[in-house]
Amino acid sequence: MTKTRGNFEVIEFEGEFTDSQIIVMLGENGRGKTTFIRMLAGLLTPDSVEGSDVEIPEFNVSYKPQKSSPRFPDTVRLLLHQRIRDSYMHPQFVSDVMKPLLIEQLMDEEVANLSVGELQRVALCLVISMQPADLYLIDEPSAYLDSEQPIVASEVIKRFILHAKKTAFVVEHDFIMATYLADRVIVYEGKPSVDCTANSPQSLLTSMNLFLSHLDITFRRDPTNYRPRINKLDSTKDRKQKAAGSYYYLDD
Repeated sequence: MTKTRGNFEVIEFEGEFTDSQIIVMLGENGRGKTTFIRMLAGLLTPDSVEGSDVEIPEFNVSYKPQKSSPRFPDTVRLLLHQRIRDSYMHPQFVSDVMKPLLIEQLMDEEVANLSVGELQRVALCLVISMQPADLYLIDEPSAYLDSEQPIVASEVIKRFILHAKKTAFVVEHDFIMATYLADRVIVYEGKPSVDCTANSPQSLLTSMNLFLSHLDITFRRDPTNYRPRINKLDSTKDRKQKAAGSYYYLDD
């Protein structure tokens, strides 16, 4: 399907997804990732869909935009009570979501007084609540989170999607969080804010190699903590991996 907004056009190739799966979208800013999320959420209508007999199905979605606005005029407790009453009182949701995201310490705070990081944690709690949804659409979950919170947030999201047997589409720029979350990856190519193409979902290794090749960067895994590390440009390791076409190393 395609979508044109002003002078910008994005083309999305067809692909598949299953339950208990997280699909991460990778690409530079201005490449249409949020546009795609908004089309899945039903907030934007595609200009065209390939195949005359093809229609985008209507999904029941749970959607978190890039930024959360503190418009609610009361406390976090009342917000959760109104939006996700059954979830936030459920013992498993409390242990798996609220405690790791440190929501309980915010319960009596006014939503309008929360910091951007605190708002982000509350928004994540709301989007992955136990309300019925087919797709969970999460735009930049690591934004504004401090220190180790992105890792905690990724663990919360992954555990929820796996146990609830749902599907999530996630836009994420934090490389460590993206690689931890992703079961499959959509790579966006093209000229930012001009014309871009979204590939079909691919495996983590294939998509990371494609994405990093565009950036001319190679990654290795740290032998101690196994986190991705950028190789020094034109180093022996960098040249060796590029020669082998292995921009992203899963194993040493």
